[in-house]
Amino acid sequence: MQRLFGLAGWPAPLLPGYLAAMGAAAGGIEPDFAAEAGLSVTLAGCVFEPAAGAREVLQVYRARGLTAALRLLNGDFALAIVDEQTGLTHLARDRFGVRPLYYWMSDRKLAFASRIRSLLSLPEVPRDINREFAGLFAGSHYRYFDNDPHASPFAAVRQLPAAHALTWNGERAWLSRYWTLEAEDDSDLPEAKLAADYRELLLDAVKIRLQRTKRPAFALSGGMDSSSVLACAVGTTGKPQHAFSTVYADPTFDESSDIKTMLDATVERWHPVQVNEPDVHDLVGKMVQAHDEPVATATWLAHYVMCDAVAKNGFDAVFGGLGGDELNAGEYEHYLYFFADLKLRGMHERLAVEVNRWAHYHDHPIYRKDRDVMEQALRRMVDSRIAGVCLADRSRIERYAEAVEPEFFDVRRFLPAMEHPFSSYLKNRTWQDLSRETIPCCLRAEDRQAAAFGLVNVCPFFDHRLVELMFRVSPLLKYKDGVSKSLLRLAMKGLLPESTRTRVKKTGWNAPAHAWFAGRGGERLQDLIGSRRFRERGIYRVDAVRRLLLEHDRIVTGGLQQENHMMFLWQLVNLNAWLDWVDDLPPPGAAERRTAPARAR
Repeated sequence: MQRLFGLAGWPAPLLPGYLAAMGAAAGGIEPDFAAEAGLSVTLAGCVFEPAAGAREVLQVYRARGLTAALRLLNGDFALAIVDEQTGLTHLARDRFGVRPLYYWMSDRKLAFASRIRSLLSLPEVPRDINREFAGLFAGSHYRYFDNDPHASPFAAVRQLPAAHALTWNGERAWLSRYWTLEAEDDSDLPEAKLAADYRELLLDAVKIRLQRTKRPAFALSGGMDSSSVLACAVGTTGKPQHAFSTVYADPTFDESSDIKTMLDATVERWHPVQVNEPDVHDLVGKMVQAHDEPVATATWLAHYVMCDAVAKNGFDAVFGGLGGDELNAGEYEHYLYFFADLKLRGMHERLAVEVNRWAHYHDHPIYRKDRDVMEQALRRMVDSRIAGVCLADRSRIERYAEAVEPEFFDVRRFLPAMEHPFSSYLKNRTWQDLSRETIPCCLRAEDRQAAAFGLVNVCPFFDHRLVELMFRVSPLLKYKDGVSKSLLRLAMKGLLPESTRTRVKKTGWNAPAHAWFAGRGGERLQDLIGSRRFRERGIYRVDAVRRLLLEHDRIVTGGLQQENHMMFLWQLVNLNAWLDWVDDLPPPGAAERRTAPARAR
């Protein structure tokens, strides 16, 4: 994967060595570069429409200016533009943050990179961790790690938010947003027309991305999203494709039987990747090395192992269905915001039908589904007095607050930003997921893990044309009789096998981390929690953590029907692996700067 890095404002004698150190830290392959008449563009990632490299981006910028050029580009990219005529340096990132980009500024100096590690290679950049990030990672929910789109895990390093450009004039910088979703009314087009438009756009989003890859593979779960991407690739090329899936001996999250319904019609060869009893601590250490930060959820361990298998089989890109849940309202909790919209519109008869079917299809011994559960959840999750206003879920934020030392970070005082551009609860909830909660950490995980194995991750659902369409679709068209993703199901008729297209059950792409931290798996955690290094960091309340580990073991080994603590324990292992990595970082490499070849940007 291409990695962007660069410097401006440093004394000329330092530039070659500093750039060499940043490049050595960045890894990956050289970005695309073009220069002409005092203007240069460095591009990491892909522009699909118009099909473009750095030279074409340069020409569009020269003809249209920065904002108009960025609005024209449909792609997954991070880029830097140096305009000697105006004396300005511009950084820009794609609309959804598919490609990462960080920067640091001080004393008329600017450094930018796709990897934080590159910035940390500079002696001027402090390595102090972001205490809010660490505190939330220690004792809150993964949805809140990226609530501030400007922040990074390091206090001094800033993240360029998705759909933004940064312009620097040598003394100061300013941010501008070049794209956002408009708060439009629901489309009045018929459902059949919307489904046809959706189908056409998804087919094209897959097609233009396939044209920029040589040896693509497809991540395949039992759900609608990855299956739809694969089916569109087959529909576009007329050929079955190679598919990779993570499978487990533990049946909790194994989707093998659901996946097999896709194989005959769409798959040239299926590559099931077994993830049964992984060395979690060893793999997490390797993942942190690839990420420069802790990894949000256990799902990504399985994805990491799958990327390794994809690369070893000779492929150079992996297509997936990330983003489909946010466009199609496919998460279990999205139902509740749909119900809130029905109540808001006074559609009480349909609400009763939808709630009954929701309970029929999706009731769970631990996560119950009925009318009372719905009403209790809505009191906690939405403001019924103001159309579309969703509330922060304090129970989710604070569930493990007692395990974190409040002197380090008081989780109970954290107030997440909630955006409400729409009058629909469901649209605002899914926009929040897309911009501040589920998607930012997932996109970083896919990008970095693919890059660690020389792959490009490809996410067709993040084509902005698809996103704009699906946020114009009424929430009423995304569910039907207790079944989610109604419009996608209609759009995929004739492309997906009927058994996949009409399947109601949703396992959810996850990993059996509950078993990894119980029984023998919990013994190493006991050693970690009891270590001096863990205690002296002052982040966790050790006694509270021990209680949670013991309770988790009792729940899992006893087969109890209650929620376990696998998410908390996964986060604990990752946070500590990352802090070890930070502690053990070598000092900024003077030797590398003296010996490595210079790379001008």
